[in-house]
Amino acid sequence: MPVNEIEHKRQQLIKTALHYGINSTKTIQCSQELDLLILQEIKGLNKETLKENSRNA
Repeated sequence: MPVNEIEHKRQQLIKTALHYGINSTKTIQCSQELDLLILQEIKGLNKETLKENSRNA
């Protein structure tokens, strides 16, 4: 997943929070979507690290 997708969602979250407030349902949903994107990126990086470690062992 491209990092720019995470950055795009982060910018969307900021705009949503400014417009609707940080406690709005729309802002919370956007925040959760960003969390999922970040988690997917972390999982992908961990898989790459495991592959690299197994090749070097």
